[in-house]
Amino acid sequence: MSMTKATPKQHPHLTNTTLWVMTIATGLVVANLYYNQPLLVDIERTFKVNSAKAGQVSVFTQVGYALGMFFIIPLADMFKRKRLMLIDFAFMVASLLLAATAQNITILIIASLLTGASSMIPQLLIPMAAHLAHPSERGKKIGVVMSGLLIGILLSRTFSGIVAAHFGWRAMFYIAAGLMLVMWALIYFLLPEVEPDYKGTYKNLMLSLVYLVRDEPKLRLAAIRGALCFACFSAFWSTLTFLLAQNFHMGSDIAGLFGLVGAFGALAVGAMGRLSDRMDPYHLSTFTLVLVIISFIIFQFSANSMAGLIIGVVLMDMGVQATHISNQAIIFAIKPEARNRINTIYMVTYFVGGALGTFVATQLWHLYQWTGVCILGVVVSAMATILHLANRKKIQNQPTVVQS
Repeated sequence: MSMTKATPKQHPHLTNTTLWVMTIATGLVVANLYYNQPLLVDIERTFKVNSAKAGQVSVFTQVGYALGMFFIIPLADMFKRKRLMLIDFAFMVASLLLAATAQNITILIIASLLTGASSMIPQLLIPMAAHLAHPSERGKKIGVVMSGLLIGILLSRTFSGIVAAHFGWRAMFYIAAGLMLVMWALIYFLLPEVEPDYKGTYKNLMLSLVYLVRDEPKLRLAAIRGALCFACFSAFWSTLTFLLAQNFHMGSDIAGLFGLVGAFGALAVGAMGRLSDRMDPYHLSTFTLVLVIISFIIFQFSANSMAGLIIGVVLMDMGVQATHISNQAIIFAIKPEARNRINTIYMVTYFVGGALGTFVATQLWHLYQWTGVCILGVVVSAMATILHLANRKKIQNQPTVVQS
């Protein structure tokens, strides 16, 4: 009898220490995906390649992230999550060291793919926070971990640009590998273990992804809307370094400092996250999607205006990140027992959108410069808005989003 009563220990309480470890780990790991964006001009010079080829470093990092999420994240429903993370950190450190020592662009692209694939730990930690949190505090706790994600995304570019300007782009990858070793230790000593809920085979687990996509229209809508927004976001950030070098004669350190500008948008996201608990998500998302369109119109007229670029970055980051939080509120309310798989579908689609946005934007920069990038941003964000407006009934027909 006493043995059966022990089963609730599989769901430990989410303490403040655990929450902070999860938040810091989320921020530092997700940063691995973005360190390379301010470095692309320096990488271009080192390997004597054009901007489109250098842009593949960023593209393949995002492709790797999507692959890692698709094949590895569902395993969190089958295996102990902490053990899965500790193994993954070893691969992350090895991939970052390979990037730091790459002797040609092909090896750097392969290392970037592997870095992306192994840096999917935030997508284990966010559903884990939802799993461990008390239902009445779930939205708030997810918001704390998400703040780590947003700060990691934004400040990674700032940190990377400054490091590269003073020590060279390779130093950034060595530092990142060292940070991952520190995080391995924190996860090992301070993160509780979570027992898996799924008892079937990996094959059936992966097949269940197909059924979730088929049966959950809100998941499909949130995933496509998120992918289109992240395509815009990635298109801007992956080409900004080229614009600053060409029109402002500025290096990777200034490109990185734009991450600090984006942090102002992230601060507003926190307020919007709280608003999403109380406000009609349809109207809130309409507003945030329109912000993305406006930001790219501002970018088009700001190719030579630093003030215009700064205003555009704040609006774009606010719009993209607030829409992302709204999407996550929708998907985490669908099926609590399948949160890792639902998050896999959403985030894989999201980062495929980001990879395509980076790829198309770097090609358009090569052909049409900044105007091509801005037209891409307006067209794709308009598509996201039209999709959103066309699905009003599906979005509004979703009671108790956060409480589920």
